[in-house]
Amino acid sequence: MGTTDEPIRLGQFLKLVNLAESGGHARALLDDGAVTVNGEPETRRGRQLRPGDQVEVDLPGGPQRVTVEL
Repeated sequence: MGTTDEPIRLGQFLKLVNLAESGGHARALLDDGAVTVNGEPETRRGRQLRPGDQVEVDLPGGPQRVTVEL
């Protein structure tokens, strides 16, 4: 049956945690190489994230790191 740890796509997550203002902004961050997942560069908005994944975005005000939670 279904579980509560359903994956979320990276583009959605960036908007959910206010690291991206819109889907277009999320795409721009990914295209610019500003996003890493678990320390690895990531360019796919559709990347499936799971609880415990570390997402870091290099923003103008400095890097922001968020851990994916349930």
